[in-house]
Amino acid sequence: MRQLVCPISKDVVDEKITRINALIGILLLITAFVMDSSIFLIVLMADFFMRAFTNVKLSPISYVSYCLSNALNLKEKPIAKAPKIFAARLGFVMSLIIVGLFFAQLNTAAIVVAGMLVFFASLEFAAGICMGCIIYTYIVLPFYK
Repeated sequence: MRQLVCPISKDVVDEKITRINALIGILLLITAFVMDSSIFLIVLMADFFMRAFTNVKLSPISYVSYCLSNALNLKEKPIAKAPKIFAARLGFVMSLIIVGLFFAQLNTAAIVVAGMLVFFASLEFAAGICMGCIIYTYIVLPFYK
């Protein structure tokens, strides 16, 4: 893991909030498929879009995560923001694909992509492993060299 190259920036975010964001994302995905409701998928996709492509300080999910972090008195742990933006862009693309497959009634394919997103979010939530950095290092970066 020490060979990973992540996008870098001077901006920082709280790692605790990003990990709670991942948990909320997992819960939204599971709820969407259990309730057979696209609204949860659209909310997740919109939230990823806000985190990935806008300068909004807190997206709705990030705001809930911030409130939970404060309520639980979790100590702030600053980390670089750029890898999390890249991961949010990947999350947006994956959630866009999930929504498209869901509306096309291709539920098995939607569940497979959602399973991948849940796996990535679970790694972030449980172990602090950012799949965005891994994908950036082994898939994106070789095309720039």
